[in-house]
Amino acid sequence: MKTIYIYVLDTLADWEISHITSELNSKRFFKKEASPLSIQTVSYSKKTITTMGGLTIIPDLLVSDMIVSPENMLLLPGADTWNADHHAAIIDKAKNFLAANAYVGAICGATAALADHGVLNQRPHTSNGPGFLEMVSSKYKGRQFYVDQPCVSADYLITSGSTDSLAWTKQIIEQLTVFSPDSLEAWYNYFNTGNSKYFFELMQTLPQK
Repeated sequence: MKTIYIYVLDTLADWEISHITSELNSKRFFKKEASPLSIQTVSYSKKTITTMGGLTIIPDLLVSDMIVSPENMLLLPGADTWNADHHAAIIDKAKNFLAANAYVGAICGATAALADHGVLNQRPHTSNGPGFLEMVSSKYKGRQFYVDQPCVSADYLITSGSTDSLAWTKQIIEQLTVFSPDSLEAWYNYFNTGNSKYFFELMQTLPQK
């Protein structure tokens, strides 16, 4: 079974993971032959964390409990607390995932954390706009690999800025192959535009019960 690890930390940006957690947990638009998966929250301790929206989360696992495998995926949401030293362990784990050809998704402040540890110096990536990573990370040396797009998926790394969580979610779901291509396209168009015609298109793509 695939495991989707979501790193949780204080001030976690709730909206950045809302689409992906909702769809992976509910499985409401999964294709019939989708592989089973589980979602596990992980952190540097078992201490309850408080999100930016004031929600509390008790982590399921510690970083040391994670299993690095091409079957699994690690998601790193944004937060205002990424510069704390105790998050270095999950960045090291992210490097292990990438080295094992396992996907890592990072959005907003998490891209800055990766930049601080040299992960973005040789990989195509994006973030909160050109110049953002230089502003927040003195160790960032990957400007030539920056791509000014809402979401970039390359070399097993999926990155996005804080306002592009929908595009980030689309890329993650595409890599997990749990939606049919038609369902994913209709799903994205519906939530991106609010046009009800895409909702009905989405319903047409779902397996018949």
